[in-house]
This record gives sequence, structure tokens and C-alpha cells, in this order.
Amino acid sequence: MSRIDDMIRQMCPDGVDYQELGRVAVLRRGTAITKKDVEEGDIPVIAGGTKPAYFVATSNRSGVTIVVAGSGAYAGHVSYWDIPIFVSDAFSIQCSEDVLIPRFCYHFLKSKQEVIHALKRGGGVPHVYAKDVAKILVPVVPVEIQQEIVRVLDQFTQLEAELEAELEAELEARRKQYAYYRESLIPSPSGGSRHVRWRELRDLGSFYRGKRFTKNDYSDQGIPCIHYGEIYTRYGVWVDRAESYLDSMLKDRLRFALPGDVIITDVGETVEDVGSSLAWLGSMPVAIHDHCFAYRSEFDARFLSHLMGTSWFRHNRAKYVARTKVKTLLIDSFARIKVPDIPFEEQRRIADALDRFDTLVNDLSSGLPAEITARRKQYEYYRDRLLTFPEMRS
Repeated sequence: MSRIDDMIRQMCPDGVDYQELGRVAVLRRGTAITKKDVEEGDIPVIAGGTKPAYFVATSNRSGVTIVVAGSGAYAGHVSYWDIPIFVSDAFSIQCSEDVLIPRFCYHFLKSKQEVIHALKRGGGVPHVYAKDVAKILVPVVPVEIQQEIVRVLDQFTQLEAELEAELEAELEARRKQYAYYRESLIPSPSGGSRHVRWRELRDLGSFYRGKRFTKNDYSDQGIPCIHYGEIYTRYGVWVDRAESYLDSMLKDRLRFALPGDVIITDVGETVEDVGSSLAWLGSMPVAIHDHCFAYRSEFDARFLSHLMGTSWFRHNRAKYVARTKVKTLLIDSFARIKVPDIPFEEQRRIADALDRFDTLVNDLSSGLPAEITARRKQYEYYRDRLLTFPEMRS
């Protein structure tokens, strides 16, 4: 970066001029369309998400285009396109290239991604408006400096993407390795374990349904709780600390899972989600939603949660999911699934071994996911350094 620093000192001795984006680029709203009203093709439609919404036959932007998503959960997301596209529920940014190179502008706006997300307005469906983004101050440095910064950042981006792909491949390999050992260590109905006794879940424990709570019941502190949606989006095989809390005044109307229970969801958008489980290992009871069941038994909860993730158990579980609009677990039928009733110490030994693999794969504070996060932060650090300039003195 010393070369860029030298260029800035030589070409911008008095500092860098910052101008509103709207003065050095044209921000233009997209055109509203619906999938059923257009001809299908290979032109990506850029709308409110992070990826193309669908593909059509005609474009409304060509050349190099920066796009900012206009509405929805990802409103404000910045993307870069060098192919023909159709801008729909979004707006485009086309730079005056003699002043602001599009790729430089894109890198700068990505460095301000959180600032742009914070421009969201509206209580229902949030929107980010072009008139607000147009007020963002961008550094107008000589084109030669922009080109050099783009060259360096593009190299960083490519290296970061290649390394991330390698780490993701390694992570996927570890996931498969974990799945292999899980399937190998836990007895299966087809595994030929002649000395293993198989018993139905209902004969080994009891199911307790939770009680309903709503978003208005949440609090910054109070009674720890687990919502059914958190089981398949936030938590792993087991957890010992809840990340959500309910108002303490609700204690008498709630129902709780006890330490050592396995918490099971009974609804989901997909068959795969329904019946997802986790072991509760906290030091105190945790409130559970009425779309959850607490399964209380003499099993090691970690072992049982690992077992419920095996392919044979998930295959059996899927038989007992009602295929309505909202998929629902038929708990009485689910309770008839047979599981291996093996000695407690053997359960614990298997759970300990599988926990080590699970931690390596899924724990964001260690293992490969943490390395991926560290690489991203390293890239963002260097990007932000390159895109920070001394302002021109008044």
C-alpha cells in the first residue's frame, strides 16, 4: 500500500475532496414487473434480495451497473454487474467515469454497507431510497489512484474468495466426516447390531408440550426461553444458554424444559425442519414455545440429540409429518419410533466423540467457521484502510 500512499501524497498534497454521490453519479429507479407478466430468459432481474429474483428476456440496464436493493429484509444491499440486467425493485448507480470509476465506487459503497442498511425507512416493509444514498459523501481522488486501488482490492477479493472456497470445501468435508462418524457410532436398525435392544420413544420417556408466547412477551432479560424457530436456525445439537428472554411476570403461564431434556419442534416450513431437536443442558429450566415438546427420559440428552440427526432417524421422522401448508409433526406417531436402548456410559462416550466433531464444524468461536470469519474481517480491514483518505483542508 506504500505505492498508493505515495501517489496520494504526490497527487493530493492538500487532501481529498469528498462530494455527494448524486453529484458524480446518476441514481435511477428500476421498473416494477412481476414474473407472470414477462417472458422468461437469461437476463437477471435485480430486486430486493442479494441474488437475482428470476430471469427475463429483456434488460433495462447494460454495461457496468451498481445496484442497491430497494425494499425488504435486504434493502440497501449493494451489488455490481457488468452484464445486461433488469433493475426492478431497486435502483441503479451509473458513474461519471471521468470522475468516478464504477468499480472504485462499488468498493467504496460496500465499505459503507452498514451505513446504507441503516438508511432503511418504514415500519412494515423497509425501504432504502435513492435520494438518501445520493447524499453519501464519496472521495473524488484522481482516476490513476482509483485504478490502483481497484487493482489491489480486486486482487484481495479474488484471493479472499479462493481461500474462502477452500475453507468452505474443508468445512463441507468435515461435515461429511462428522455425519459419517455419527452414522457409524450410533446403532442403526439396518446395522446388524444383534445385541442392541430397540424400544419406542414413548416407552423410554414422556413428551411435554410448551406454552405459547408472542413477540410482545420478549424482554432484554428475565426468563430464558427457546422459540421453535430458533432450534433450526440458531442452535446446534445442544445448548446450555438461551439467547432470548421473556418478561418475568409471565412465569406462571409458561411451560418449561428441564436440564437434560431434548426439545423438539413440531412445525416448520419444510419436512426437514419439522422434528428438529436440541439438548437443553442449562443449569435451570427454560421456557419453550407451544410448537415445541420437551422429551424427558433417562437418556443422555446429547446422545439422543445426535441420534435424532442421523439419516435413518430423519427418514423415519419424515413419515410422521403432516404435509399441510405448515408442516406439522404427528407427535403420537413420532413417539413410536424405535431407538437403541444402550448403556448410559456408552451413550456418553459416543456423545463426547461426536461433540468434538460438532464443535469443529459448527462452533463460530473455534474451528474453520471462525477462520473464514477472520479472513473476511482481514479483507474488510485492508479495504477500509485503502478507502480512507485525508480530507481536503478548507
